[in-house]
Amino acid sequence: MPDPKESYPNRSFYYFQQFLAKSGPAASASYALIGAVLVFALLGYFIDNHYQSSPWFTLGGTFLGLLVGFYQLAKAIWPK
Repeated sequence: MPDPKESYPNRSFYYFQQFLAKSGPAASASYALIGAVLVFALLGYFIDNHYQSSPWFTLGGTFLGLLVGFYQLAKAIWPK
């Protein structure tokens, strides 16, 4: 806890650091969600283009990315 006699910027940075430390797990989970969707969707896209198939791999990869990402988000929200 900062001393009340400290300058305003020092106290502000202290509380900002506390806020960032508390929001770290949620930020990490959201980045995992975005990353999982991008990786699996791009993987499906490249498989579809390589085999000249319909877009089912892209859709399946997007769905799989959403499942993995929301699983990571749920683990961050509801820890054991």
